[in-house]
Amino acid sequence: MRVLVLGGTSFVGRAIVEELRAGGDEVTLFGRGRTGTGLFPDVERRVGDRSTGDYAALRTGEWDCVVDVSGYVPRHVQQAAEALLERVARCLLVSTGSVYDRLQGRSGMDESSPRLAPRRDTEDYESEAYGPLKVACEDDLAALWGSRATVVRPGVVAGPHDPTDRFTWWVRRAARGGRVALPGRAEQPVQVVDAGDLGRLVASLVRSGLAGTFNAVGPADPVTLGSLIETCAEAAGTSVEVVEVEHRPGFPLVLADQTWDVMFRRSSAAARAVGLTATPLLETARATLAWDRDRGEPPLAVELSPEEEATLLADARPTPA
Repeated sequence: MRVLVLGGTSFVGRAIVEELRAGGDEVTLFGRGRTGTGLFPDVERRVGDRSTGDYAALRTGEWDCVVDVSGYVPRHVQQAAEALLERVARCLLVSTGSVYDRLQGRSGMDESSPRLAPRRDTEDYESEAYGPLKVACEDDLAALWGSRATVVRPGVVAGPHDPTDRFTWWVRRAARGGRVALPGRAEQPVQVVDAGDLGRLVASLVRSGLAGTFNAVGPADPVTLGSLIETCAEAAGTSVEVVEVEHRPGFPLVLADQTWDVMFRRSSAAARAVGLTATPLLETARATLAWDRDRGEPPLAVELSPEEEATLLADARPTPA
């Protein structure tokens, strides 16, 4: 199939492009040409800028599907449709699980669960408006593409090349072993989906032409934050003792309070029914650890020095078994 990918050279997009190419699809990339310039040297690239509405490079060409990895605000979805609607058969939008309204949610919530109210009064998607902006994107996709639209709502994506450090942080810390300070609840649920599994799901939906909305969450079996850390240690061949310490806002994968737990208890049944694979968490952790070490373990977005961790652990008690 001929597939146009809007984005595709960072993390999620990279995994999608790799899966499409592995299946023999003909891929065209559209982006600013600033990231991943050495990736996919044999893939056609069209250069433009969605932030300014520059889609001139897409004035020619026809594709069987456009995969929108970089549509963060309604204007992106609207302008892409204006440029492509007549020359592309289908559109698949990579949305987010952040569209759900946690206060109306429930454990195991599915694709029909209540979403947040859409927002169109801002384009600051690196804020609390991220989820509501994606809701507006989904609404516009449905209005513009109709039955030719597919939406994938990933959870936290894990694996090599992750720029967020959310999973990588725990992989690296667990690899050091010993007493691990957890600024949260060890029994807190957590969902991470392997980037390769997400890429394979998107590629499968592109090829099947299946419309609808799908939660791309994993792993297949329920996991707690404590067991995730222990799995990361197993991947590194170390042993850990997870110790709950004082809560720290903004710590990787740690939820603010129990009202957020439903966000890590979403159902993946619909996606698994159409081909979402389930890479074992241990395998994802091993791949992430190898990649992190290969790149030289640069500073992470959240830092907790051994000295700071020792202070947190000083008066803490071991987490009950």
